[in-house]
Order: sequence, then structure tokens, then C-alpha cells
Amino acid sequence: MTAASGLVIVDKPPGLTSHDVVGRIRRLAGTRRVGHAGTLDPMATGVLVIGVEKATRLLGHLALTEKEYAATIRLGQATDTDDADGQTIAQTPAGGVSDAALHAAAAALTGEIQQVPPGFSAIKVGGQRAYRMARAGDAPELAARAVTVRAFDLGDVRRLGDVVDVDAAVTCSSGTYIRALARDLGTALGVGGHLTALRRTRVGPYEIAAARTLDQLAAAFEVIPLAGAAAAAFPRRDLTAEEARLVAHGARLPATAAGPRSGADGSGGGPIAAFGPDGSLIALLTDQAGQARPLAVFVS
Repeated sequence: MTAASGLVIVDKPPGLTSHDVVGRIRRLAGTRRVGHAGTLDPMATGVLVIGVEKATRLLGHLALTEKEYAATIRLGQATDTDDADGQTIAQTPAGGVSDAALHAAAAALTGEIQQVPPGFSAIKVGGQRAYRMARAGDAPELAARAVTVRAFDLGDVRRLGDVVDVDAAVTCSSGTYIRALARDLGTALGVGGHLTALRRTRVGPYEIAAARTLDQLAAAFEVIPLAGAAAAAFPRRDLTAEEARLVAHGARLPATAAGPRSGADGSGGGPIAAFGPDGSLIALLTDQAGQARPLAVFVS
């Protein structure tokens, strides 16, 4: 029996990689056709979007959605991984950092910024993962890239002698490293910094309240049906029976009369979920040059 296609919103526990979670879901769903959108580091917890069967084809598009995090940053210590799983490489007393300086440094890291990813990351350099090169003592120099930090709001500040722990809430674009934000906040303040806790609370429309633990899923495994998952994440276009037939065979349609739409990542021309007259998901479309082109087709 083929597993049901759909999304599973997992509340990832600490200590597991995203791939570990995929392995657990494969066993629960009874299929190897399982993937995830947006990796979480082993230390991190919270929303991990998992696709089962046909829903794996949604994941590359869902990975582009805006995300929210709750984080704790320790100032006064820098690590080689920019989080608490790494080795301390520098210590500078941070007790003298004022609240005003903290908020000014966070404000400077808000908006569209250029961010250098952590050396210990899954980014490929010359066909090799950066973290593998770093572990071998040959950490690559990674290029800065544009990311958008829509909000970097500081909460509780705890002064613990030479270190300062700061709680933060971050809303950001895909590709933003919260570890790098922690590092750059510490660097801007001249004391170094790293991430000590991270919880992802939202990926696109999927919030932590909808997430289920692995134990809960083991007790009762259910997926968000494919059509409902797409409707929640993307703008909707309803097709006639003839349009659905054409799109199912890869044909293009005239673009929507409403003009450019915003995709799940907030950019114009992003995916549109196209539904047949019976409410089933037919495809993801993108409007380009006056035509709606299928990005992924979901009918057999």
C-alpha cells in the first residue's frame, strides 16, 4: 500500500540531525520517499517540515519561505562553529556591553544584509561540504551573500560575570544563519559571540503550534494532505477540467489575469498552486512572460 502524500510538521528534538528525523518518518510512513525542507542543526529544535511521497516535490519551494526563530546568544565567547557545539576559540569579557550598544548592534544586522555563512555549514565548496573541510583543518573562505533579517528583536538580557546571555526573536529569509547572526553581533560589539539555544517557531505558514513530536507521530501518524498543504503555502488558481488536463500533461496556460503574484518567499512570480475542479492539486505553476508554466505536476 502506497503511503499517503502530504506534509508532516515535526517538532524536532535536540541531538538529532534533520536526516535522522527523515529516517524516523520513513519508518513511520512505510516509504523511503521522504524529505525535509530547510535543515536544522542537531542542537536546534522546532519546526521541521517533512514531505512524504508526492509532497517531497513541494519541499524545494517551501524551503524558500520566511522563517522565525527564538534564540539565545552568549556574548563574550566565540566558538569555531558559532554555536555551543563547537570549541571556544576566543574569550573577551562582555560585562561592560551596555543595553544601548546591544540594541544598536542588533539594529545594524536588520534588513537586507551581507552575511558570511559559518565555516561549519553544509554549503558546498568545490564539490565538498564546508563542514567536512573545516573538520579536516582546511576551513574554506565562504563568500558573503545577501539575506534579509526582517526582525532581530532582543528580549531578556542576563549578565553573568564576563559573559552576557541575550534572548532574541528573529524573522528572516531563507538562507539566513542564526549562528552567523550571533557571531556577527559579538564581533560588532568587540567581544565575540555564539549561539547557545535555537528553536524554529515558524516555516512559512507552518507554526510550532501545529508541530508534533516524534513520540506523538509514533502513536498516531498522520499527514497534512497534499492539497491542503499547497493551499496553505501558495497562492491558489482554480482550473477548469480542460485546463487541468493540459497542465497535467505539462502544457502552459495563459498567465493569471490578476498579473504577477507573490510566491511563498514573498517574491513576484513565485509558485501558484493549481487545483482541478474536484479540489485536487494538479501542479505548481509560475507566471512568466504572460504564460503559466508548470514547475511540478502532482497527478499520476
